[in-house]
Amino acid sequence: MQKTWNQFRAWAGGFRWTLPSPGAQREIGFWALVAGALFFLYHLHGNNQEVASARHSLFLWLGTRWKGDYAYCMLLPLASLAALWIRRRDIAAAPRRVDWRGAPVVVLALAMHWVGVLAQQPRISAASLILLLWGLPFLLYGWSLARWLVFPCSYLFLAIPLNFIDSMTTPLRHFATAAATVVLRGFGLDVYRVGVGLYSGDNSSFAFHVAPECSGLRSLLAMTALIGFYAWWSQKTFGKKWLLFVLSVPVAVVANICRIILVVVAAIIWGQKVAMDLWHDYSGYPIFLIGIALMLLLDRLLNLNYSALWERIRTKYFSPESS
Repeated sequence: MQKTWNQFRAWAGGFRWTLPSPGAQREIGFWALVAGALFFLYHLHGNNQEVASARHSLFLWLGTRWKGDYAYCMLLPLASLAALWIRRRDIAAAPRRVDWRGAPVVVLALAMHWVGVLAQQPRISAASLILLLWGLPFLLYGWSLARWLVFPCSYLFLAIPLNFIDSMTTPLRHFATAAATVVLRGFGLDVYRVGVGLYSGDNSSFAFHVAPECSGLRSLLAMTALIGFYAWWSQKTFGKKWLLFVLSVPVAVVANICRIILVVVAAIIWGQKVAMDLWHDYSGYPIFLIGIALMLLLDRLLNLNYSALWERIRTKYFSPESS
């Protein structure tokens, strides 16, 4: 017991609080003033669209939007902070100097906020806040530091709910239903489609209607955010990062098609009640695992040494020694 206590005291002794240097204190004070100014701009004067539910706060307005299909957005600021933590050594080691190329970025961000408030478009104000979070360090500390902030800040744009994305629900429903029908009939199952409905050939096993909630929009948005972060973290080149990010869209669509297929298969095996009450409600979890597996497979394919693979295949199957 005494040994454990001594180890704890030695560990606790490593935490020694010291006052920051005068320069660090001035810097902390400056950024405290900046935080206060941002609070004034975006919490007290950031929303003129839905004053009744969110008052004039952009942050409260975002809170009203981060529900349903956009509930995953609440995790994106934490992911952005995690990206900053991952690059903390690079950020700390970056040389710092004033770079006036950041001034137009700051001016543009403030102008966007002014336009967003006048036009009653909180989304424009949200974009201006993200741009300002990047532009201020760019102006005060230079590009050497700001380049490490490009992804953590730009990643936050995925947290802005956009109205036009909701219009994708109907096309996604029709495509997922048609693709699931083709696959199911390819396996010899008697299934036919009417609009966004799937029915058994004898009209007795099941009648499955793909509702707007099953369009795959939620999994598409969440998978895009997940793969976007994974692509930034795992890929070494700019092209591979963007390619894996773009591929998040077909990954999410394929995963949702798999969900519809498995619901129909469950209805054929156990009946429609079990498929709709139990499997349908909890099928999102295994389907998300399928999406993650596809993401890891794409990562593997992107980083595969194809020249070495072809050399092994050629040596094994096409060389004279193999015949």
